[in-house]
Amino acid sequence: MGAATLLGLTGGIGSGKSTVAQMLAVQGAAIIDADAISRATTAAGGAALPTIAQQFGAHLIAPDGALDRTAMRALVFDDADARQRLEAIIHPLVAQETDRQARLALDAGRRLLVFDVPLLVESGARWRAKVDRVLVIDCDSATQIDRVMARNALPRDQVEQIVAAQASRAQRLAAADLVIFNGAGVTQDALRAQAARLAQTFGL
Repeated sequence: MGAATLLGLTGGIGSGKSTVAQMLAVQGAAIIDADAISRATTAAGGAALPTIAQQFGAHLIAPDGALDRTAMRALVFDDADARQRLEAIIHPLVAQETDRQARLALDAGRRLLVFDVPLLVESGARWRAKVDRVLVIDCDSATQIDRVMARNALPRDQVEQIVAAQASRAQRLAAADLVIFNGAGVTQDALRAQAARLAQTFGL
């Protein structure tokens, strides 16, 4: 791997994780977005779709050729077995593509590879073993909820349920090697300065 650092980036919904990823990209980091890769596997023509149709039924493929996310979400919400079967299809495909993108970035001489993984802490050792260090974007839950309500036009109780279903703030901080705080009162300029200082520590 040479002198490159593999950095896992995570944070709760509304924490500003994607914003920090973009700021690090501006500083020269290679961003590998695990969530985007996962979504691509179930988009029209996605690599996961034939197996999903075989195991769960063709009715879960929408008319546009993509996974019917609403129907699949309803199916796996209360069925742990179905959720595990779905993950067993998607996770290996995501791992293959993240590895491919990482190799390309390393071959291009990138010094910092940032793996943007929303559920890094929730995934346990699976993602932790892939990265050298974990960066957590820390945020108070009240600010998270306000941001998501404003961004997604969702009711407060629904956003509170999403936040509650994710790893807790304490669990994320316990898993962190590095922390950037992006809670109440932090401006975009202050966040950008934190990202720039972090990038400098990795030689960018």
